[in-house]
Amino acid sequence: MLRRMDEFLLRALHARRPAIRRQWESLLRLEKPASPLALPDMLVRMIDLTMDEAFAALGHAGRRAPRSRAAPGRTPGYEEVRRSCACGQNPLIEYFLAGERAMLEALVLAQAEVGGPAVGSHRMVATEVHLVLRCIARREVGLFCSVCQLRLASAPGECPGRREPAAV
Repeated sequence: MLRRMDEFLLRALHARRPAIRRQWESLLRLEKPASPLALPDMLVRMIDLTMDEAFAALGHAGRRAPRSRAAPGRTPGYEEVRRSCACGQNPLIEYFLAGERAMLEALVLAQAEVGGPAVGSHRMVATEVHLVLRCIARREVGLFCSVCQLRLASAPGECPGRREPAAV
């Protein structure tokens, strides 16, 4: 069960939702798009849905911690998400990185409002934010990559649209 301070920090983070959205959008607009699908005008449409899912998961984090394949005490990084994208052009990788930065910035500001020596609470909530967003990111990046035409190419230089007919 979340301690009282952790619950307070989560409520304070949720109260900053409009600021998180603005910062997330600003960070997306700073990045150079990796592909036409990475245009900020396309990605910002997903922010509210992603935040809905993240805040719902954070609200349950005290009862059921997100499962991770990472070693205990280590929050999984985006390296594994990046490695799962063969072409490196998945727009959701930078999208989720921007979202995580925006949420962690808001968490720091919420911590400043709370005051006091609640470093343990801040760390616990920050870890929950990392785990929840990275879990969502792994799923969404994987889904996007599963329909990517570039991953279908089996050899370097091969045109993804050109396939030899299957032998009957």
